[in-house]
Amino acid sequence: MGKIVVAIDGYSGCGKSSTAKAVAKDLGFTYIDSGAMYRAATLHFLNNYLSASNPQDVAKGLETLDISFHLNPDTGIQETYLNGLNVEDEIRSMPVSQKVSEIATVKEIRKELVAQQKRLGKKKGVVMDGRDIGSVVFPEAELKVFMTADLETRSMRRQQELFEKGELVELEDIKNNLAERDRIDSSRAESPLIKVPDAVEIDTSNLTFERQVAQIVQLAKDVIDKEKEHASNHR
Repeated sequence: MGKIVVAIDGYSGCGKSSTAKAVAKDLGFTYIDSGAMYRAATLHFLNNYLSASNPQDVAKGLETLDISFHLNPDTGIQETYLNGLNVEDEIRSMPVSQKVSEIATVKEIRKELVAQQKRLGKKKGVVMDGRDIGSVVFPEAELKVFMTADLETRSMRRQQELFEKGELVELEDIKNNLAERDRIDSSRAESPLIKVPDAVEIDTSNLTFERQVAQIVQLAKDVIDKEKEHASNHR
């Protein structure tokens, strides 16, 4: 008992990944970054000059695509590995950001990554964030959260994130990139970004990071308590 799946969906730049990481840490759960998996797939296609619109290229790319997560013992942070190499920094670059939504619309790529995500979440005790976690990957998740924030706030957060990595990007460019990703993510045929009816919506525009983490941790604890209570009543 006490192990559930927490599915966090929402728009680009809402702070889903950093929030999900902190929530997992507080609950003692495993964090799975689905966005990093799509970014790693994007990097793989870019590095190998493969086109996502060419079926042969897609098949070839998926044959040699191996994504895993390993805990960095020095930082205590899970990092993304692509075919055995640490790509945590590379996958956050602007060229990858500009291509990731395009890669994520390809049915075969989504199918492969969703299968990998489902395997990773089988044992429960997992926090996963993305755009179709509550709707497609874990429709049976015990807790579903939908994060949102206004475009201006999201753009400024993303700019700060890039700046901390040594990248200077114009706010307007980031805003255009996020708006375009919102459009593609919400309108694509395969697993579009939607808020499922049983998801709890959290608008992070005016919330501190600590506050949004605390809210989700509390929601998860409430669900766990309810499950324990239900189990003891049926003994």
